[in-house]
Amino acid sequence: MNTRTLALCVLAVAISAAADAENPPKAAKGPDRGRAQPIDLATALRLAGAQNLDVRLVAEKATLAQAEHTLAREQFFPWMTLGTSYHGHQENIQAVDGPILDAEKSSFDLGAAVKAQIDLGEAYFKTLSTQQLVKAATYASEAQARDAALAAALGYFDLVRAQADVGVASEAVRISTDYEDQVRRAVDAGIAFAGDAYRIQTELERNRVAYRQALETRRIAAARLAQVLQLDPAVNLLPEENTLAPLKLIAYGDPLDSFVQRALVDRPELHMSAAQREAARRSRDAAKFGPLVPTVGAQYSYGGLAGGRGTEIASFNESSDYGVGLWWRVGPGGLFDRGRIAAGESRYRTSDLEDQKLREAIVLEVVESHTRVRSLGDQMTSAQRALQAAQKTLDLSRERKDFGVGIVAETILAEQDLTRTRREYLGMVAEYNKAQFALRRAAGAKAGSP
Repeated sequence: MNTRTLALCVLAVAISAAADAENPPKAAKGPDRGRAQPIDLATALRLAGAQNLDVRLVAEKATLAQAEHTLAREQFFPWMTLGTSYHGHQENIQAVDGPILDAEKSSFDLGAAVKAQIDLGEAYFKTLSTQQLVKAATYASEAQARDAALAAALGYFDLVRAQADVGVASEAVRISTDYEDQVRRAVDAGIAFAGDAYRIQTELERNRVAYRQALETRRIAAARLAQVLQLDPAVNLLPEENTLAPLKLIAYGDPLDSFVQRALVDRPELHMSAAQREAARRSRDAAKFGPLVPTVGAQYSYGGLAGGRGTEIASFNESSDYGVGLWWRVGPGGLFDRGRIAAGESRYRTSDLEDQKLREAIVLEVVESHTRVRSLGDQMTSAQRALQAAQKTLDLSRERKDFGVGIVAETILAEQDLTRTRREYLGMVAEYNKAQFALRRAAGAKAGSP
């Protein structure tokens, strides 16, 4: 059996699965389909980016990082106060030149004040640090979107595999049913042993159990994919593809080094790590150099003031005050704060070590994914040959006209081998497609790209 014949064989199984969805085999009732909804890979990838809760959570964290950066920049701007006050006094009060006086007075003021107290060094470095954290959060959102797309792709291929398994199980039921009919007729004609009919019936019932289990697996795969896509699990997702064919996302001969180099350039996690390391460096500089820059304070107020003896409010007129100053903070939070400097240095070294660890993990991920793709590609070649041999064995066994005990057992074994080999082949195809998506993700492919 050549490759084209093999493809036709797999297509026949898929067509049988599609027909079986409407007319399940005898004695095997299908599960409640719920609200059936067809879905393809492109739709699954698109919904993964739009609906995934983890993606939305990371996006919200990016919004928070942007807000914190805005707060850091606002430290450079003054603030204004508006208000009014009333002040009264009775009995003793000390005069400016020292004597104690018995006085009763009151005053009223109305005005506005512009104030600013800017810790220039702290504000400058914090602005630079939060700017890097905004970049890190943006790259984190991109990384999560790619993870969500990969999860959607893996879930979709699991669903397609389960759909194909239903077809394989359905075909096994059909083969067993046909063979049982032949043996029953032979028994009735007196040319076959009655025990062979029961043997075939046993195999038929086992195949019906396997078919029912395949339906169960398909429904569970649909619910899990719906969960990944944040859809109602009651919606029974059915893949539009009834066949499970190997995808060609990765060229078999692409060297490992090319994937590693792409990963070290394109992975958003590395860009996120670089931004976090730069933010840690800015925080360290804030502890070391920020206290050298003085804090600037300024205030200007303008309004009106009125007052007099007792409760008299008179002589209302303009009043203004202003002032400016520079100062340095010494000790905790300022100059010579060794604990803060040491903490900043430690955080920066930690971020550098985490970046190195992340690079090693990414390289390992690429190596594992690349090895798996190559291995599964070779395994599929062997599985194709095994499938051809199993199909040929069943064809030859069924061509025999006699129904001896050995012939019946041989046919049952041939059917079992074919069913098992088909499932193994479909499983390898599904894993091969999943491995290619995983390798593309490891090498830095963008989310949602097929």
